[in-house]
Amino acid sequence: MREAIGGSLRRARTARRRTLREVSRRARVSLGYLSEVERGRKEPSSELLAAICEALDITLSDLLGDAAETLAATLDVVRRPVGLRHTDLRIAGADDPTAMPLGPVAAPVTRPQPVARAAA
Repeated sequence: MREAIGGSLRRARTARRRTLREVSRRARVSLGYLSEVERGRKEPSSELLAAICEALDITLSDLLGDAAETLAATLDVVRRPVGLRHTDLRIAGADDPTAMPLGPVAAPVTRPQPVARAAA
């Protein structure tokens, strides 16, 4: 994520033909720190990102949208959480009524019948 945001900042800066020095002065951040942010080595705070965006005359939402597009383009495989969710479980033959059950089959639950009383 840091690299995507940094790349988006660098593209915005170079598209506007601004130097690191110009942007760092306008955003009131050190030139070295801004360079580290652009290279994805530092993760800026939301306040610092807002200041850099203001110095570049772009909105924070535009910057984050560009970073999101970059991330989406670089992810080839949708990452799935480790482990299975209940919706991921598939039982072979579950939709086939003739398939053998996978485990022991319990007898159906029946209600006890009332005992008939003998006539006295």
